[in-house]
Order: sequence, then C-alpha cells, then structure tokens
Amino acid sequence: MRIAVIAPPWTAIPPDGYGGIELVVDRLATGFQEAGHEVMLFATGDSTCPVPTQWTLAEPDQRMGSVVPEMRHVMAAYDAVQDFDVVHDHTMAGPAYAARYPDLKVVTTLHGPLDGELGDPYLRICDRVPLIAISRAQCKPLPQLRVARVIHHGLDARDFPVGDGDGGYLLFLGRMTPEKGAHRAIEAATRAGLPLVLAAKMREPAEVEYYERHVEPLLTSDTRYVGEVGVKDKLELLAGAKALVFPIRWNEPFGMVMIEALACGTPVVAFREGSVPEVVDHGRTGFVCAGTGEMADALGRIDTLDRAACRAEVAQGRFSTARMVGEHLELFESLAA
Repeated sequence: MRIAVIAPPWTAIPPDGYGGIELVVDRLATGFQEAGHEVMLFATGDSTCPVPTQWTLAEPDQRMGSVVPEMRHVMAAYDAVQDFDVVHDHTMAGPAYAARYPDLKVVTTLHGPLDGELGDPYLRICDRVPLIAISRAQCKPLPQLRVARVIHHGLDARDFPVGDGDGGYLLFLGRMTPEKGAHRAIEAATRAGLPLVLAAKMREPAEVEYYERHVEPLLTSDTRYVGEVGVKDKLELLAGAKALVFPIRWNEPFGMVMIEALACGTPVVAFREGSVPEVVDHGRTGFVCAGTGEMADALGRIDTLDRAACRAEVAQGRFSTARMVGEHLELFESLAA
C-alpha cells in the first residue's frame, strides 16, 4: 500500500522533548515502511523520521491549537496525498477538511479526551471518516460515537535502556497541570519516605500558575523539579527510577509515559483513572491505586515487582511497536479494499 501519514504541525517527528502524539506518529510511519509499504510523512521541515517527508512549515508553529497554522499545514498536506491508498491523519482539522476529497480513504486517530468539547467534531465526521480510539476508557464518555477500532499505543523496546532503578528516586514525568497531579505525586512520595524527581513541561501560563501555587511550595531537598527534559535525559531518568508515579485525576486517553517507563523496566504506580487499568497489570507491572494513601503504601512495596516483566510488556507483549503497526495495517487493508 501507499500510506500517507499527516502529523500535527506543533512538534517535529520524532519529538526532541515532550510529545507523546509525535512519538507515536514516528513509530507508525517507520513501522509501516519497515513492513514493506510506501510511506510519506507530512510533518514540519525539521522532522528526522527516516521516511520520505514533505512539509509546508519549516519548523513547528509555537501557537499550538491556532487555526491559521494548522489550516496552512492541512491544506498543503491534502494537496500532497492525493495519490495514496490510505491517509492516516493525526491533525484536528484534517479529517473535516477531507470532505473535499470524497475519493480519499482517510482514517484518523483520536488522541484527546472525548468528555468535553472535542467529542462534537468527531460525532459529525464518524459516519465518513473511520476513527481509531487509543483506549476503551477514551470511548466511555461518548458511547454513541462510531469507532472503527481501539488500538493501544506501542513502542520499540530497543529505543529504551534497561534500568534497575539504581537512582533510588521516584519519577513524575508529564505536564505541569492539576489533572496530571504533580502535587499529589509529592504527597505520596513524602508519605512513602522516598525522594521524588519531577520532570514536566511548563510553558503555558496556566501551567506556570499551577506550579507556583501548588507545587513549588512543596519542593524540598528530597523533592526537586528539573524542568522539561530532552529525550536522552528522559530515558536516563526513567531507567534510574524505582517507579513512575502517575497520580492523574482525569480520563487519560492513554498515557504514553506509562509504557515508556515499562520499556525501561520501571513499574508504574497510578490512580485508577482513564486508561490506567488497561495499561498497568496490577501487582505485576505496577499498582493501581484509589488515592494518595494507597499510593504511598504501594510505593513501599515497589521492590516486590519484577522489572523484567515490565520490560517484557513492551519488548514482547501488549505494547510493542510490531503489535501496534500490525493492527493499523489490518484496518488500512480493509479500508483500501
């Protein structure tokens, strides 16, 4: 097949720092090509994904979510994909714009939560654009939404170092927002008597405000914020951590950081929200908890878990790139037929 993959215009493919969607796009495009298909990626010009790439924006646009840069990107992308058998679009505007091209086979992945305003646009296009959900939890708020398939994300374990947790610290990795819960991570780590490293994206005014009001006052010599980290530092932090702390309080559609931790052999201790029960095998690859007290108790038992079992979930199991790519190709082949 000839497969076109359209990335969002906000981050290079693959990302140098924060960017879960972009990491998935990179793995899919590379995986489709390695499976013998002809692939074209439409991304930003600074992307380094090893497949043929086209672009109209030389660099990512920093106005994330703005209409004009996304529409420039999307319109140029659809000019470039006219001769492809399947178009896998990861933008927001693209699947709606695709109505101009009724002969194109377009499929899109739902990367965001559907319990807010995001659900309405997808309800309007699901009759003509097949939708891929990234977890069953993502679909629950909108049961009337027609979804072609649920496909969990996957990673290539070879891209992640095997760690033994010799850093002795717990790790919080994500966005500096209340729903991600850095302040709850601090509370659980403090109650467990373990040091905590927080590595988080903090660019938006709301993220800065949350940090200054709810996180910074809790920092101590055993609880430190190291900012947003690049890929190399992220992997070192994940491999050296005793556990990833994931105290979310929202319907997380997937949570790439969980399988990134597992790929390094690092167990995940998380709240029972969103996709967590679909990702964490309670008592084997981590612990699924109801609150900070239960999380603190679980962190005290973290050394009872087998880090090799965590790694195997990505290297040979449910969250491998091979499984993710294969499931996408099955869907694409049915669409192309």
